[in-house]
Amino acid sequence: MSKKILIRDLTLRDGQQSQFATRMSQKQVDKVINLFKDAHFYAMEVWGGAVPDSIMRYLNENPWDRLEMIKSSIGSSSKLTALSRGRNLFGYNPYPDSVIGGFCKNAVKSGIDIMRVFDALNDIDNYKATVRFVKEAGGMVDGAVCFTTDPIFSNSEKWKSLFSSKKLPPKIFTIDYFINKAKELEALGVDMVTIKDMAGLIDPETSRNLIKGLKKEVKIPVDLHTHCTPGYGLASVLMAMVNGADIVDTAIMNFAGGPAAPAFELIQIFANKLKMDTGVNLDAVVKINNELYDICKELQPFNKSYVHPRNFDITKDKLPDDIERMFDNCIEYALNDKVDKLLDETHKIDKHFNFPAPDDIVKTAQIPGGMYTNMKTQLEQANMFDQMERVLKAVPQVRLDSGLPPLVTPTSQIVGVQAVNCIIDEKNGKPWYTSKSAQFVNLVKGSYGHTPYKIDPEFRQKVSGVSNETPYDVSKYEKQENPILEEFGGVKLAKNEKEELLIELFPNVANNFLKKLREKEYNAKLEADPNYAKKLKEKNKVDDGVDDDLWDNLSNNI
Repeated sequence: MSKKILIRDLTLRDGQQSQFATRMSQKQVDKVINLFKDAHFYAMEVWGGAVPDSIMRYLNENPWDRLEMIKSSIGSSSKLTALSRGRNLFGYNPYPDSVIGGFCKNAVKSGIDIMRVFDALNDIDNYKATVRFVKEAGGMVDGAVCFTTDPIFSNSEKWKSLFSSKKLPPKIFTIDYFINKAKELEALGVDMVTIKDMAGLIDPETSRNLIKGLKKEVKIPVDLHTHCTPGYGLASVLMAMVNGADIVDTAIMNFAGGPAAPAFELIQIFANKLKMDTGVNLDAVVKINNELYDICKELQPFNKSYVHPRNFDITKDKLPDDIERMFDNCIEYALNDKVDKLLDETHKIDKHFNFPAPDDIVKTAQIPGGMYTNMKTQLEQANMFDQMERVLKAVPQVRLDSGLPPLVTPTSQIVGVQAVNCIIDEKNGKPWYTSKSAQFVNLVKGSYGHTPYKIDPEFRQKVSGVSNETPYDVSKYEKQENPILEEFGGVKLAKNEKEELLIELFPNVANNFLKKLREKEYNAKLEADPNYAKKLKEKNKVDDGVDDDLWDNLSNNI
């Protein structure tokens, strides 16, 4: 009997977010969704991340409708998964339990089977509320540990630290660090654990050691999620497969590679050779990929550097003999821990299929590609792009000063912006941290939670005005307003609990989206009944179907 390897497909969330700035419309989703039903992936990541914000902001679509329409098409064929930032959900500030509970309850009710929850600091306290509320709602929880590496300091920086009061830290992000985090999440009650490597920094050797260690120490299924930007993705997923991973994350070929996850089709070839059963209907995958080809052309304005991978039908196309040997060699190298040869061979495979070459800047600097892009934009706006090398050298120190946060959303953006601020200060003859963002102040203060490395109290005092770690006080959270729109018949901006949650989670974007929606509904009623406005004026009180105590109900029903 062949061994099973489960596949979580990322195409409709992480795939489109990584490749096309999350601009895939419902119309485009509709072109492939019934084919996905026939594909029978173990799970499909379809929601969370940037999806709710982006489709309201850019496409004028309702995130809850997107999820519910996908669920109605997929049914029980695949488990639907979403991505959430724990106590921060989708924003920067932590939320009270009333919002977290309302979101989790409605997400599960609308179709989410598995909530993948992570925290940018890997602070277990920030997972607890989401784990509890998802489980209470009947969903499964995937506890994701954010993968990161220790900062790299130059030899001169190491030498200077020997004669300074500011010592460099010991290695923090060891194999044991990630295993211990996974064990804490297992004890918390999660149903599976994922190593979430959004920057693609996990190399094959680390993948091997980490997966082997996790399989020894935890009893729940283990998943590896990585990207291909620095060139490790394909090799590291293969290493995970041969060392006992239960699930691996992939995207269908036209949405894979480069900044996205490895291509499912290439992982399937490895699975076939290893006699691992994915359970996926390959005929459906070929049809999906064909549809994605045209969708990619429609979305290319959002990724001008995108290049289509080689057209490949996994059900009938024969690999050239030399490429076939490369796949065989990769398996031999993975089984015998020949990491350098494995990487060399997977890079050749990627090149054959026309996937992007490794990004050496991201690989060397050990930062996410999106973080590099944001820093580049910030420097260009300040007419200081010539300072990029200096900024890259500043990142490790800024990260150390702020407690060595993993570089994942939102901490990658916070650290990146601050590194640029420090170099702008330096260029202007000012001390570092003269200019600082509110988010950086909150990170140092302790508002986001416990950092992996303790922050110097003197530095915390200097930046945030307090010397002790000061958690965010959720009791001071103020709910967003839900105003009455007199101009559209006296209805409330949010008509139900799901819409009110959108206002809480995405205040500015949801306000604009819902106002347009209320206007559209009002105009439709006027068109259907010319006397509608007159009838409204005659009413003493408009019953808009919204409970005035909705916020209290949210709290009481959790």
